[in-house]
Amino acid sequence: MAISDSTIQEIKNRIDIVEVISDFVSLKKVGSNYRALSPFTNEKSPSFYVSPSKDIFKCFSSGKGGDAIAFVMEVEGINYIEALKYLANKYGIEVQEEEQTDEQITAQNERDSLFIALKFAGEFFQDVLWNHSEGKSIGLSYFKERGFSEATIKKFDLGYSLDAWDGLMKPALEKGYSEEILEKAGLILKSENKTYDRFRGRVMFPIHNVGGKVIAFGARTLRKDKKQPKYINSPETGVYHKSDIVYGIHQARQAIRNEDLCYLVEGYTDVISMHQSGVRNVVSSSGTSLTKEQIRLIGRYTKNITVLYDGDAAGIKASFRGIDLILEHDLDVHAVVFPEGEDPDSFSRSMSSEAFQQFLKDNAQDFIRFKIGILANNISELSGEEKSEIIRQMIESLSMIKDEVKRSEYIRSTSEILKANESSILIEVNHKILTRLQGEKRKRENEKHIEEQIEELVAIEPSDGSSFFLTLVDLEKECLRLLLNYGNETVADGVLAEVFFRELEGFEFESKICSIVFNQSNIKFQNSRKIELDDFLSSNDSNIKMFAVDALEIKYFISDGWFDLHRISTSHESEDLYKQSIRAVLRLKKRKLEIMIRDNEDELRNNWNEESIKVYMELKRRHTIISKELGTVVNL
Repeated sequence: MAISDSTIQEIKNRIDIVEVISDFVSLKKVGSNYRALSPFTNEKSPSFYVSPSKDIFKCFSSGKGGDAIAFVMEVEGINYIEALKYLANKYGIEVQEEEQTDEQITAQNERDSLFIALKFAGEFFQDVLWNHSEGKSIGLSYFKERGFSEATIKKFDLGYSLDAWDGLMKPALEKGYSEEILEKAGLILKSENKTYDRFRGRVMFPIHNVGGKVIAFGARTLRKDKKQPKYINSPETGVYHKSDIVYGIHQARQAIRNEDLCYLVEGYTDVISMHQSGVRNVVSSSGTSLTKEQIRLIGRYTKNITVLYDGDAAGIKASFRGIDLILEHDLDVHAVVFPEGEDPDSFSRSMSSEAFQQFLKDNAQDFIRFKIGILANNISELSGEEKSEIIRQMIESLSMIKDEVKRSEYIRSTSEILKANESSILIEVNHKILTRLQGEKRKRENEKHIEEQIEELVAIEPSDGSSFFLTLVDLEKECLRLLLNYGNETVADGVLAEVFFRELEGFEFESKICSIVFNQSNIKFQNSRKIELDDFLSSNDSNIKMFAVDALEIKYFISDGWFDLHRISTSHESEDLYKQSIRAVLRLKKRKLEIMIRDNEDELRNNWNEESIKVYMELKRRHTIISKELGTVVNL
């Protein structure tokens, strides 16, 4: 499937990288750039940067970087063509593409094939719902009885699976989808004697990823047969990991960002009914215990979560771990409890949209009052033992709060509500935090000890220069980083680029990509007397483009308000470029000489001759000179 160059260029011209990434991450402006917590790792301090002027992002915790297309590919787990189509759809650009043949479908790699098969299944289930007699009489009737409008049904791509063993499988095979892919997508099952549809005679709830791709299904039976599970769900597949996704995130993400709040419910119909009631910033954990991956996903769009509960006290108590997990990830959490016998689905349908939204606002409690209220109906009637147990459970939650000011306020509230000594609670909370931190420290020290053991094992392996390879390449990259970022700057010896080209003339780079970038830079400089980093950022060679992204100076960015905030003056490498650059070149040459010396020593062991000795002595002499210039001690 090919997209024309003119279409690709139009997409690239229309892209606003800040706008694209903001669909997935909450960005904060810092100077001329933007910063956020990485969407790829569970970091505590933001190391994800976006540079609008260069149209690139760089995530220093994961090493990922590139343009807006590369970001969409990474965050959605899709290929280049799919990312282009996603962006074209976002910006309303028509994409001309050829129809896929059966051969092309078969030729797709497995991940792409899973997405394609799941998309087909989703569209098939929708078609059955709207156009097949069984789908209309059973599935569509059920959704309308639930009060779902046609617009709502279409918004969530709801469907119906035929009550047949091969209702989906037969047309899928006719379209060219293989049994292997259908099975890997979780759409069919195989037994010893039979292959058949996983979903049969059920209303279908497609589960979408953030970008809107169908990745799985939830399916509800409408039969009264108690032997059949009420809901069945897709299994884990190459594109669906249940703990990583929340139902409704695709439809809700913009509303969550706009409202700076996410409502968290339990089921599919809860999400859909609330949307129909005008509350669109809502997602569901799909009936499973909340996971850290789901919290991190919500945390991309807001730091505020309100959990909605039905009136079942026992069920609420069982979910306390989820609240602690939200607090642990530094998000604010509130709770709303519906009247007994009601849930978000039934309650939202029992009143007007305005009344329902007002109920949510009026009944939201901070987690302290909510948790204490669930644990104790009447605090004055608690025995000493019961009160101590409640305080112990509250301390567990309070210790999860990372922000000291916020934690102090909640400790004070807990003390006032439970009429307990504030200092005693504070001491116990601090003890809990300290114990946890000490455990984490021991774990890190153990991991570090293991790493040191590995390094020792590597160090005693035969010396073939390989143990120096990564260090040598790092030094090569550092020289290229300085060249690309500052090559046009004027220094004592002229233009900095000339210093690098003179000092590294004839140097044999260990890294192929470093050699290519250095030579291309030299040619460009000789022709135009300038080094343009953008030339490499826009390269058609993905390796060169990624190298240029890694070379960007964003890593060393200090915010404009740093000095005013901390009253600490910081120097920057750009303030003494000549010294920094000469030192980088000398360190590179020194490491190269060390490898050559070790190689020469091996040669001398096998073939002792006068010529080899002369080479060895000359290498040692040069190494000594460079070491003295660097102010280091020679120890070989």
